[in-house]
Amino acid sequence: MKLTIHTYNLQTRKVFTTSHGSAANRRCMILELKHEGSSGYGEATEILYYGKNLEKMVQLVLDHKSWIESMDIIPPGARYKELLKMFGQDRFVLCALDMAYHDLYGKLQGKRLIDLWGMETDSCPLSSLTVGIDDTAAMLRHIDEHPWPIYKVKLGTDHDMDIMRAIRAHTDKSLRVDVNEGWTKEQTIEYSFILQELNVDYIEQPLPAMMDDEMSEVYDESALPLFADESCHTTEDIEKCADLFHGINIKLMKCGGLTPAIAMIQMARQYELKIMIGCMTETSIGISALAQILPLVDYADLDGSMLISNDPAKGVYLHYGSVVFSDKFGTGAELLVKNPI
Repeated sequence: MKLTIHTYNLQTRKVFTTSHGSAANRRCMILELKHEGSSGYGEATEILYYGKNLEKMVQLVLDHKSWIESMDIIPPGARYKELLKMFGQDRFVLCALDMAYHDLYGKLQGKRLIDLWGMETDSCPLSSLTVGIDDTAAMLRHIDEHPWPIYKVKLGTDHDMDIMRAIRAHTDKSLRVDVNEGWTKEQTIEYSFILQELNVDYIEQPLPAMMDDEMSEVYDESALPLFADESCHTTEDIEKCADLFHGINIKLMKCGGLTPAIAMIQMARQYELKIMIGCMTETSIGISALAQILPLVDYADLDGSMLISNDPAKGVYLHYGSVVFSDKFGTGAELLVKNPI
């Protein structure tokens, strides 16, 4: 097996703002595992508020390059146990490797992952389209320029309800809000009733993670369902989240790849939690992998590759919220522009 690391500076189509800050670009690495003429691809993006640094992620992979290249081909679940021992300290790197290995395994088997897993794609949930924080007029223009059945609106300003009233007056499409830890307990409870009147579906991560006592009060009093994002990373968080939220947002980089994401879905179902899958600002490599578990979940946010102008890959894509699966094997992703280090 041969390992190649490709690095990119992804440019956002416009400055993308959440309550965590603004970004016009994201750096990422794409790992390529090549074996018997087939290449599997996996991705990790540099997200500063998760404490990630591209150079450190690349170095961690390079430190274990010989071990990676010595891997033989075994089922991904068994392979993940070894990857977890070696890379468990960095779930973003672990994600890239697990993703690349799954992609390679599917290609070597001559099947798409969704087919290997026996999944049906006829009734998958639609993906939302993200509306980043901006002046209200610009947010409305974004909606006009991107007709979509579902919008996820980023909030965390001092005039959030004015924004939502304007958006609801502008569109009758489904609305969801993502606060990225930007509200207080009191705001969340108050705003939940206003948002309920505006026919919003749910509120995602209103309070900072670890504010469990406050979140418990919000859970008891909120007029809308609540979803955990920053509060839920791995299976270890699910039991606690079941008492504080109505659902969880699973992201491959947060949890460490497809293998733990599926484990999280299974465990969350045991706790009767609703399940959303979400993404970072990332390429079609990551989105194509994430889409493979779409049939297992209730809600989806897979627009990460739509936020960038220089996607070096292609694969799964969105058409008016519907996920269009590739007929290629593995995750269906292809790396079109290679940039090896």
